Amino acid sequence: MRTTFRSDLLLPAEPGQRALARELYALAAAQPIISPHGHVDPGLLAEDRAFPDPARLLVVPDHYLTRMLLSQGVPPARLGVPTVDGSPVETDGRVIWRRFAAHWHLFRGTPSRLWLEQTLTDVFGVTTPLSPATADAVYDELAARLAEPEFRPRALFTRFGIEVLATTESPLDDLGRHAKLAADGWGGPGGRVVTTFRPDDVVDMEFDNWSANVDRLAEVSGEDTGTYAGYLAALRRRRAAFIAAGATSSDHGHPTARTLDLDPAQAAALYDRGRRGRADAADAEAFRAHMLLEFARMSLDDGLVMQLHPGAVRNHNRRLYARHGRDVGGDVPQATEYVHGLAPLLDAHGNDPRLTVVLYTLDEDTFTRELAPLAGGYAALHLGAPWWFLDSPEVLRRFREAVTETAGFYNTAGFVDDTRAFCSIPVRHDVARRVDAGFLARLVAEHRLPEDEAAETIVDLAYRLPRQVFKFTGGHS
Repeated sequence: MRTTFRSDLLLPAEPGQRALARELYALAAAQPIISPHGHVDPGLLAEDRAFPDPARLLVVPDHYLTRMLLSQGVPPARLGVPTVDGSPVETDGRVIWRRFAAHWHLFRGTPSRLWLEQTLTDVFGVTTPLSPATADAVYDELAARLAEPEFRPRALFTRFGIEVLATTESPLDDLGRHAKLAADGWGGPGGRVVTTFRPDDVVDMEFDNWSANVDRLAEVSGEDTGTYAGYLAALRRRRAAFIAAGATSSDHGHPTARTLDLDPAQAAALYDRGRRGRADAADAEAFRAHMLLEFARMSLDDGLVMQLHPGAVRNHNRRLYARHGRDVGGDVPQATEYVHGLAPLLDAHGNDPRLTVVLYTLDEDTFTRELAPLAGGYAALHLGAPWWFLDSPEVLRRFREAVTETAGFYNTAGFVDDTRAFCSIPVRHDVARRVDAGFLARLVAEHRLPEDEAAETIVDLAYRLPRQVFKFTGGHS
């Protein structure tokens, strides 16, 4: 999808570099979108129903927006965020939208404002600037668009130029929505919407209802999870089901990047303690760390790319969690150590080209000191793009500056939008492509890279690299 919102947005201010960046950006903008990691509900596309009102589409599910208002004393329930404790929730979409617009000034200079403004303009064609005074006018214009067939999910998917969209599901998911997509020609192996294997809820002993989840894993897999060996067999069986549904990767959202290679008896003893409810925090961390080695071994057998997303302290805002549950903006980053934490995994499999591990971080300080040297020294490693709290133009620029001199471009894995907000996918990829165009234009202007190589590189970053790293077949070259 070609964008219209401020054509020189985020491009260099220096005229010569800007001219080069425009040419490079045009090449990137023409590429299809590969979205290899995100959290869009596959039911959105499987059912292809009209979106709800503007507030429920753009405000209620977006914790980037609701957490900012929470920081200024506006409870998420007043913005329509569902509660788990029975507290009342605002249900009037127009009231929610007006309340959000009344606090629009809080987002000055933030990527959230950038993404939403681009979404309004480029996706919905709404050019009226949002403000308290224009809230109703913008709401009405959006509501009118949402009633049109051209703004249903599948129509937008096509207009956005998405070649592959990966969603994220638990091993306990029956993958029925993906089966519906595949039956409609929208999913399955080689399809346009694929799943990703995310086993945190059956691996992390500190996850709510972990043991009950492992019981459920037995039911959906047909394996006996009463023993550690049976548990591993159940995970392998579910991975096979995910691969049959089109998955090319697994994803692991651990608190740390620690890995640990236990012998089978030690691992079984840890597992048994957890199942009896006797595992402590150290046991839970050791089991998570060991399971990363187990999953690496499984990947050598079945080919799934491993994604590791460490560093989030989940549910740090305990009151928010008690009222609204998970994934509503209550998480914060923490310092993360990779060099020693990943050593057991890298000692075992880091030089094996059959394994692909994509590393992410919420700790920007590790870009130069740890991540780039690691990715530049092991065949299995690629660096994932800045995500979540780091998904901003400034950090995207600093990422390229920090990692390119050690890891180059080709030990990185392309941009991931990591979003639940379907309509923000094209604008987030557009921001990353603009930042990369500016970075490459600077290299050309400084005579560090020929222009033809910069042109090839930006297409690689936008399209070819993520397609290759995440093992998506087909497409154009």
